[in-house]
Amino acid sequence: MRKRDLERFEKILLARREELMRDMGLFKDMNLDTTTKEATGDHSSHSFHMADQGTDAMEREKAFLLASKTGRLVYHINDALRRIGNGTFGKCLGCGKQISTARLLAVPHARFCISCKEREEEAKATTTTRRKK
Repeated sequence: MRKRDLERFEKILLARREELMRDMGLFKDMNLDTTTKEATGDHSSHSFHMADQGTDAMEREKAFLLASKTGRLVYHINDALRRIGNGTFGKCLGCGKQISTARLLAVPHARFCISCKEREEEAKATTTTRRKK
């Protein structure tokens, strides 16, 4: 891959990582570090209705799951940046062929070409189906 293309993908990845890190900060500020009383601003000694407590717990769990997914994406972006640094970016980890530019533009942190990714997804689906039986 040409140096100019690598620089372009590096800028895309860095911008996306910065955006995700800001989002993770918002998740943390909004829900993950608060108790039910802190989240509602109520500091009285009276208990909350069970339905309100359930809703609050669900919202915190949802925020945690979103932050977890975002963290995984940041991990994959960091891995792609590492691959840019060591000269392996854009090469499929499955077959070693060059990943298409169109795929990298759609998923800049892609580790596999379309063919290898489809095989990986099929293998996951087969494994999941076997577990359910």
